Amino acid sequence: QVQLVESGGGLVQAGGSLRLSCAASGSIFSINAMGWYRQAPGKQRELDAAITSIGVANYADSGKGRSAISRDNAKNTVYLQMNSLKPEDTGVYYCNAWVRPTRRSQEFRYWGQGTQVTVSS
Repeated sequence: QVQLVESGGGLVQAGGSLRLSCAASGSIFSINAMGWYRQAPGKQRELDAAITSIGVANYADSGKGRSAISRDNAKNTVYLQMNSLKPEDTGVYYCNAWVRPTRRSQEFRYWGQGTQVTVSS
């Protein structure tokens, strides 16, 4: 089994910053892409940022220039630095990872439990 545990969410005023972390643990041979998804109240979960195993990142238009995704492969951890936060960034942020549990297995997609980010105006 693989577990993803997020941390770093909270309440912040508009213009502030937060850094989210997500650590993967369990049966892990390798991790391919990792990412962060946001689910705003009453809306579907949407990609916010993703990063490949070699560090190539891509961002949703809403976060470009304000967010930075990074990862520490030695710690099986992905981070999301969010700056200049806006009220519309409010939502539950879910970590996602494509994990190969063993050398011979296929990749599986795992999700964290989510961390709440609330940006007040």
